Amino acid sequence: MRVFFAAVIIASMAAGPVYAQVKGPTPAPAQKSRQEIDAERAAERAYKNSLQNIPDQPPADPWGIARGVDKPKPATKDPAKRPPTGGTPN
Repeated sequence: MRVFFAAVIIASMAAGPVYAQVKGPTPAPAQKSRQEIDAERAAERAYKNSLQNIPDQPPADPWGIARGVDKPKPATKDPAKRPPTGGTPN
């Protein structure tokens, strides 16, 4: 009998948080009036027009500071080889 009551108590302790997460019925959204619908449409049009007024941004170049501004110079042909100096190598 004690085992049965212990099992019931443990089960009720585990089931308590589950009931806390159950939500009640949500109320239905109210119908919007004609003025509210027109106001939303006007706000949406104003938002889209404001987006068109933003100037285009140049592409981002995060390495622009590290890189030189000048374009790379074309590679020159092989430099003239120096003749050996006649010493011993290091």
